[in-house]
Amino acid sequence: MNKLKITNKQSNILLSEYFRENAFVKADLDSYNRFVEEELIKIIQENREVEPTIVPPNVEDFKIRLDNITVEKPEITEADGSKRNLYPLEARLRKLSYAAPVFLEVSAHVNGVQRESYKTQIASLPIMLKSKHCHLKGLSQEELVKVGEDPHDEGGYFIINGTEKVIVKLEDLAPNRFVVETQTTGISDFVGKIFSEQGSYKIPHQIEKLRDEIFYITFTRVKRIPVIVIMKALGVVKDEELMKVIGLPNNGQVFVNLLEFSDLKDQEEALDYIAKRIGITQSKDIRVERVREILTKYLLPHIGISEEDFSNKANNLAKYLKNFIQVSNKEVPMEDKDHYMNKRLKLSGELLADLFRVNIKVLIGDFLYNFQRIVKRGKFPSIKVIIREKLLTQRIYSSMATGNWVANRKGVSQRIERTNYIQMLSTLQRVVSPVSASQENFGARALHPTHMGRLCMSETPEGTNIGLRKNLGLLTKVSQNIDEDKLIESLKNHGLEMVK
Repeated sequence: MNKLKITNKQSNILLSEYFRENAFVKADLDSYNRFVEEELIKIIQENREVEPTIVPPNVEDFKIRLDNITVEKPEITEADGSKRNLYPLEARLRKLSYAAPVFLEVSAHVNGVQRESYKTQIASLPIMLKSKHCHLKGLSQEELVKVGEDPHDEGGYFIINGTEKVIVKLEDLAPNRFVVETQTTGISDFVGKIFSEQGSYKIPHQIEKLRDEIFYITFTRVKRIPVIVIMKALGVVKDEELMKVIGLPNNGQVFVNLLEFSDLKDQEEALDYIAKRIGITQSKDIRVERVREILTKYLLPHIGISEEDFSNKANNLAKYLKNFIQVSNKEVPMEDKDHYMNKRLKLSGELLADLFRVNIKVLIGDFLYNFQRIVKRGKFPSIKVIIREKLLTQRIYSSMATGNWVANRKGVSQRIERTNYIQMLSTLQRVVSPVSASQENFGARALHPTHMGRLCMSETPEGTNIGLRKNLGLLTKVSQNIDEDKLIESLKNHGLEMVK
């Protein structure tokens, strides 16, 4: 069999053709475009209807509805009020932000009837150079030179107050994946963790076994509630059913847990047991309803946030418990937390979506406060006077300028270093781990075989940050999130049967 040999000349041609079709920062550009075209719409849909707690007299139902968010291209408003296109070079020279106006349709509905509707600017959104909303997109080399740009500049960064800023890629553990790990401190030798993430819901869950041989789960305000009780509260009440869904018929640890809570005969009793354990003190009906709501919204939200998903949540919880028992009994190997299968990269689009999602809630809280303050004075305000346009803009600019992000993250946006061209490209491809530089954590710092072809094997700083700051490989492609509903529907069409 003849081996195919590629000469240096041929490999150079192949590489140059590849980079002619694929930008060096393509992953970031795709992520940002997805944020503007899809994520912004999802965030508005999550907060579509807003209901003030204080409404004018004689009004039974008042809602403020948010619809149709649109992003324009970067523009500048001069002192005389005239507007024109803003290009990156001018933003750099005049210490301006390369940003585009974001418009939102806002309407007021009184007693189910639309009273007023208007389109308003809610923010100025920083635009990534060479993205779909940038004026440089699609320009030839000659046209780029005319507008003062380097034709070899890759884009993929922002200009905030004249300073070039890049949003650094964040490496984190994959959400919605259950991982069992050892624990050197605390009562339990093993702990199972899953970070359940769905839209604005981001809930850490933890499963552990204490000295009483009972398996407990912790999430949000629900602290150390027996897993078996949670499963009974989700509707799997009979011991026979519980053994079946857990799938460990001869395991003594499961028998001990079932025997401990055999007196809970129906779903309502289990819900009431949880209510008493977490300190809800109202009447039984209210207690049960509040716990039902907690389980609906905050228990494994990635599976669903309606009561129809209780069955799926119980099945997944049983699967996690089975895995926890098997790993702690050393029947199956422990998951390698540093395997890149268990990692995800948060690119600029996802990080901006996190920032926008938090700050849109701040904007909603602000205009609700303004509305209710005016109502208290005995007036019925127009929604045109309650929205402050600059609030959202200032908060986004502040995070972009300082690098201080939501969830107490620091250094998310960094200034681009242009000492030389290679260093600039290195900054654009930087990947940062959230592990603290003061921790030893040798596993997170070590070179893992799954880094091959994804991350540069040699580029990492010396000192405390070694292994925590990495860089994407030259030919790395980052796949984007997929629509789970479409995937499940496709699998059903190919014969997938849902667990009942």
